[in-house]
Amino acid sequence: MAHWFHRNPLKATAPVSFNFYGVAGSPAANKICNDLRTNRARLLEMFTDVTCNPEIMTNATDAYFSLLQGFISSLDGTTQENKMRFIQNFKWIDTLQGNAPSAQQDAIFELVSMAFNVALWYTKFASRLAGKENVTEAEAKDVHRSLKVAAGIFKTLKEVHIPRLITPAEKGRDLEPRVIDAYIIQCQAEAQEVTIARAIELKHNATLIAALAFETANFYQKADHTLNTLEPECSGKWRKYFQLKQHFYMAYAYCYHGQTLLASDKCGEAIRSLQEAEKCYSHAEGLCKEYRQTKGPGTTAKPSEQLFFLKLGGVIKNTLEKCQRENGFIYFHKIPVEAPQLELKASYGLAEPIPFELPPLSEQCSPEAKPKEVEVKPVKEPDLKPQKDTGCVLS
Repeated sequence: MAHWFHRNPLKATAPVSFNFYGVAGSPAANKICNDLRTNRARLLEMFTDVTCNPEIMTNATDAYFSLLQGFISSLDGTTQENKMRFIQNFKWIDTLQGNAPSAQQDAIFELVSMAFNVALWYTKFASRLAGKENVTEAEAKDVHRSLKVAAGIFKTLKEVHIPRLITPAEKGRDLEPRVIDAYIIQCQAEAQEVTIARAIELKHNATLIAALAFETANFYQKADHTLNTLEPECSGKWRKYFQLKQHFYMAYAYCYHGQTLLASDKCGEAIRSLQEAEKCYSHAEGLCKEYRQTKGPGTTAKPSEQLFFLKLGGVIKNTLEKCQRENGFIYFHKIPVEAPQLELKASYGLAEPIPFELPPLSEQCSPEAKPKEVEVKPVKEPDLKPQKDTGCVLS
């Protein structure tokens, strides 16, 4: 299923030196700053390393975040705010806004921006794994889990960490609610796609498949509506992807609901359901063309070229022809004018985000390593440019 999923680019960032001359006044504090610089660079390299896997990513993430928390959490057990939180400026590019950077002098901004990229990495890892020629059962589980992990990271950032920012996210930026909600919903919907493919492969009950497809189509519709107030230049292509997936899975829902109706001897209703499936499928084909022609951030998926997409067209056609034959010989049912109202609820297979937790504060961040008291002043940082040592470029 290569090119089945749309992927927005990774966030790029400016290098950070963590050089605090006169502030990090002890060997322990200097080592923390050196390790932060090294671990940050290594984590950024992992985002574009094709050999990286979830275990390597977790280790790299924990190494950096456990130290970064020393700039956020109190080191002496009090509730007093850590003054080091505001000493370093951080610059990040957003996934939908081209090369225009966002900058905040706040360690929590760095935490949420880097964690956002970690979530994006999990979605890209899932997409790359799903694109293999013959995906094994274990690999399918890894795809499913990676998408739920990504959803959990996005969800935790939205609910726990982003509200702590002093400066709210600007409209259309990654950290604002509409954008991060769209990422959460997309990850859940794509995880359910894996479940649907598995259910079809194992020939599960048509009722279950129809319900899962209906729930997934609703997810994609919700994601599309979440972005409808963003500028079309930055969200148009992404929205087309959501729309084509919505109609594709509505076609699945009507197709398998039609099979359920036929099994219940409701042949006329089954024919009408399959006619609606044909209509949704045709609409999805048209949206695939519109999606390819729409300019915008991210890689262009090619779902209409995939066997999973093409097979559905054949299943709808064959099932409809079967229903029409049966109706002509046995049932003689009148075909309803209106398509059946789908009120399907899946009891199994719904994808829930896996909760994301930060690693414990590094043992290096002891009270003895606490820097000297310092008046926080703006720190001049280099311009944001794609650089080899960041390992994080627009992709």
